[in-house]
Amino acid sequence: MKKVFLASFSFLLANAIFAQNGNSEKFGIKGGLNYSTITKGDFNEGADPRTSYYIGFYGEVPLIRKVLSLQPEIIYSRQGFETNYTNLLGNNYKQEYRIDYINLPILAKIHIGKVFSVEAGPQFGFKINEKIKSENNSTLNNDVNSFDTALAGGVSFNIDDFLISARYTYSINEVIKNTDSKNSVFQIGIGFNF
Repeated sequence: MKKVFLASFSFLLANAIFAQNGNSEKFGIKGGLNYSTITKGDFNEGADPRTSYYIGFYGEVPLIRKVLSLQPEIIYSRQGFETNYTNLLGNNYKQEYRIDYINLPILAKIHIGKVFSVEAGPQFGFKINEKIKSENNSTLNNDVNSFDTALAGGVSFNIDDFLISARYTYSINEVIKNTDSKNSVFQIGIGFNF
């Protein structure tokens, strides 16, 4: 319940920012594919990427007209990774770590020309689900930290009310408890302004 309240509060706060007077602010919906994995830690060897999706809302508040904007977002992101194991009998099996977040990126967006832009900034993630799916069974786990701080950077092509974006995020803090593992996520997607 606390997580739902936090997500709702963040959405309302972002909506209040976009409701300023004037018509230069933008608000939209976006979604696309995640290609996520984990680096370092106990999973450095054998960790394979997990492909899933993200969807959410974004806004754009101009700071310097046609040059610099602030772009806060609220994103539901399905992340994680896969690992391969060999048991004592020599049998191989695969496990998929499914980690879902509500991510709150707050990005500075620099416009280069009319269509192209570059964006970068911090991202704050709140874990809302964690599950390990094995070829034998599925289990809930509690090895993933509930909060993830990351750095995000990307590019986007903005054509009227349509955008195509690509982004990379990398965690600052450890993701799996008592390891030095970090989230590493590539995203590609599309968005539409309302």
